[in-house]
Amino acid sequence: MKNNLLKITLTLFITFSLAGCTFIFQKGRRSDLQRIDELSAQLDELSRSRGLLEQKLGQEINDKQIKLQMMEKGLVITVVGDLLFDSGKAEIKPGAYPLLEKVSSILKNNMLKFNVGIEGHTDNVPIQRSGWKSNWELSTSRALSVLHYLVNDQGISPERLSAIGYGEYRPVASNETKDGRKQNRRVEIVILPNVTKVKGNSARSSDLKEPQGNLK
Repeated sequence: MKNNLLKITLTLFITFSLAGCTFIFQKGRRSDLQRIDELSAQLDELSRSRGLLEQKLGQEINDKQIKLQMMEKGLVITVVGDLLFDSGKAEIKPGAYPLLEKVSSILKNNMLKFNVGIEGHTDNVPIQRSGWKSNWELSTSRALSVLHYLVNDQGISPERLSAIGYGEYRPVASNETKDGRKQNRRVEIVILPNVTKVKGNSARSSDLKEPQGNLK
């Protein structure tokens, strides 16, 4: 009994941390118990998928080309931007296709229940001669290039995917150094938790917060 209670508590804490949501659960309500079971199953599936990704992408992870993280927004696969694109370009390098194929195979075969958000990020070096209006356009086009590849070449359902560009405005390192700028030039493939509002008269609008940072 204590083990089940601990699992429920951890499931609620971790899942709502991932989704950025707050829910009011009522003791003994059947819909809430079902929700807990569903969220627990999602966490288990995300953990298994992370393990598969670590196996398939072990070399890339060791080479620091790929990073896997469980973050507030979901399971995040971070790909170094220089691995995917030439400077100022949004066309995927041919050498990056094997890596994206490994990722897409797990998205297709092991993570069908989850939607996927693709985020493009750049460093803060201003656009000069590449023809883009700003780093926003470049980061968005790069995210869309990955999205179109997953749909057109790997057969992932477009209903599961979304893309967004953040430009230079969500750095993960200092832009004052060459290595920091390299880390900021990245694409993040985010496996999004399927957390929805609890419906019914007992769930008031004041009891719920919209997810923050989820891709639409």
